Amino acid sequence: MKKQIITIAGGPGSGKSTTAKEAARRLGYEHFSSGDLFRRLGEERGVNVRQANQTPGVTEELDRIVDAKLRELGVSGNQLVIDSRTAWHWIPDSFKVFLDLDFSVAAQRILDAMTEERLASEDIPRDRHKYALELRQRQKTESRRYEAIYNIDPYNPANFDLVIDTTANGVEKVADLVVEGFREWLKC
Repeated sequence: MKKQIITIAGGPGSGKSTTAKEAARRLGYEHFSSGDLFRRLGEERGVNVRQANQTPGVTEELDRIVDAKLRELGVSGNQLVIDSRTAWHWIPDSFKVFLDLDFSVAAQRILDAMTEERLASEDIPRDRHKYALELRQRQKTESRRYEAIYNIDPYNPANFDLVIDTTANGVEKVADLVVEGFREWLKC
C-alpha cells in the first residue's frame, strides 16, 4: 500500500503553504512546512530567511536540519501534506505537486500578505516589479545551490506528478486539483 504523503513544491508566492494547509484540512491529514521550520531555525540563530540565504554556512546548516526532518517524515510519516521545495526529492514515493506562478503575481501576493513590520525587518522592496526581480534572482540562486548540493532542479516540472499554474486559480480550485489528483494517484 502506498504511503499517503503529498509533497507540494513551487516558487515563492505560488501558494505552497496555503494549498498544503487546505489539502491537509480536506483530507484530515497533518501538515508540515519546511519553510516554517527553516524560518524558525533562522530566528533562533538571529537571521531572517533573506539573511540566511545570503550568509555562507548558515543556509547549509539550516538545509541539513530541514533535510533530515524531511527524510524522517518520509520514513515515519503517513497521511501528511508537506510544503517544501525539496520534499519530493527526499520522499520519492510521495504524490509530488508543483505550483507554478508568474514572478510579478508572486511578488504582489507576498507583498499583500506581509505585515509592515516584516517588510521592514526583512528589508523587502515595496515595489512589485523590483521585488519580482529579487524573487527571480532568489530562485536562480536556489536552483544553483540545489544543483550543487543535491544534483536536482526543484523547479523542473518533469519531477512532479501534477503541475498547476496558480496565476489564475485561487486556493479553492488549486486544493480541488491537488486532492482529486492525489485520489487518482492512490488508485494506480
